[in-house]
Amino acid sequence: MGASCSPPISHLLLRLPKLNHKTLTPPNTTTKKPLFIVVSSSASPLTLQRRQLLLLSLPISLLSCSSGSAVAASVFDPLTDAERAASLEVSRRVAEAVELLEKGREFQAQGDYVQALQYFTQVVREYKDFALSEYARVGRALALYEVGDKDEAIAEMEDVSISLKGSPEVHAALAAALYSYKHASVLAENQFTIATLLDPQYTDLAYVKDTKHWPPSLVRSLQDFITLS
Repeated sequence: MGASCSPPISHLLLRLPKLNHKTLTPPNTTTKKPLFIVVSSSASPLTLQRRQLLLLSLPISLLSCSSGSAVAASVFDPLTDAERAASLEVSRRVAEAVELLEKGREFQAQGDYVQALQYFTQVVREYKDFALSEYARVGRALALYEVGDKDEAIAEMEDVSISLKGSPEVHAALAAALYSYKHASVLAENQFTIATLLDPQYTDLAYVKDTKHWPPSLVRSLQDFITLS
């Protein structure tokens, strides 16, 4: 179909009553408002007014909706008060356990194995639900070996060697204790093989003495094992 030809719009202009050419006002001196009225065949003035109001209102509505969503997102909290309190309690206990563990290691480094044993034992007893208590058990086993409770020390080492399988320190310490105190050469060799595969530095006596702060009795046991004396 071809495009239809629209008639000129001049016939759509309705003239108002003739005005006085001198004053440009009607004879009755009442001022007329528009000189011409444009009549549209496609939309009424009321329709145009509604469309304009709709277009003007859209950005306001969208901004209002987005700002309301942002406020709601900032206020939303997935945690209940009970969950938040429980999280704070766990954080507090973890901080306490870490502090006790570090104190035990400080006393171990200073050669005070009695004090170190107390701190390591406290971590093991009061914070056994935390994974870091396993490292406190390693320190506790070393301290027990030094203070003379070698049977309990070896039992602790054997237990931790399972729970912390892959920790070279506990395997090396167990090898030294098994060889020197239990005279179990084969078991000691197996444990030491695991330890040195994970960390070859455990063949160095200076490393376990100065870096790992092993007690003197356990350093001597490791020396006996290495030299097969």
